[in-house]
Amino acid sequence: MTRSRSLMDRRALFATGAAAALLAATGVSAAVAPKTGGRLRMALSGASRSDSWDRGNGLFMQVARQGLIFDTLTEIAADGTLRGELATSWRGSADGGVWEFDLREDVQFHDGYPMTAKDVVASLMLEGLVEAVTPHLVRITLAVPSLNLPFTLSGPDHVIGAAHAPLSGVGTGLYRLRRFTPGQQVLAERVSDHYKGANAGWFDAVELVSIPAEAVRAQAMAEYMVDVADVKDAEFLAGLDDIVLMPSTRGMTHAVSRNVAMPGKTGQFRPLDNLRAAERWWFA
Repeated sequence: MTRSRSLMDRRALFATGAAAALLAATGVSAAVAPKTGGRLRMALSGASRSDSWDRGNGLFMQVARQGLIFDTLTEIAADGTLRGELATSWRGSADGGVWEFDLREDVQFHDGYPMTAKDVVASLMLEGLVEAVTPHLVRITLAVPSLNLPFTLSGPDHVIGAAHAPLSGVGTGLYRLRRFTPGQQVLAERVSDHYKGANAGWFDAVELVSIPAEAVRAQAMAEYMVDVADVKDAEFLAGLDDIVLMPSTRGMTHAVSRNVAMPGKTGQFRPLDNLRAAERWWFA
């Protein structure tokens, strides 16, 4: 593979549309404090032209939903511990049949509406009853008890959307949706007054591009057209010192430019720092 930068190659790369899957993270440790700025570009597989904000579970849409446009009640930290995101605390019955979640009171959707328990009720699709006890208290009564419910609710299929604007891509995440072309592209910009403040989300913008073919995603990395790509065959990028193969050359799932910095520990429960690369990584 060469590093030619012909316009014909570039047009061919981004003319492909439909697919997105991806990654798992470990490495490229950063000893410096995060810096703000820049647009993170990800080439992903697994997208589909039938994708929507409630359909499509390829990694393209998982990354789009979690750590980008939407939040979940709980999240899995890089060290594997469970912590609150939209929920501040929770408690369950002894058998795991009934759970209560206390919600943050300082969260707004991207259109300015406050997030309340009604949005959680409208968003969670669980077997059982989800009800708003107060504007910031949700009770969940499961048809089948589960002691793992808080862990389950950290997944990308349990993001919280706006009850007043369902299926619209209006969330509470660190990035506000600017463009969504199903099966092709997601473009989002950082929310300046987000409730997480300056503690996460250091890119000015994040762009997801669907490239179905692994070889073409690797070429996009080799030609500096993207910063991250899901690639499993190390031979596609062999010998390119400015690209890190993660988590290792023998078991890689994605490639990252050395221009991207990240914490010394990254989440591995799900790909791409538990799907939260957009909020946890930054440019060196």
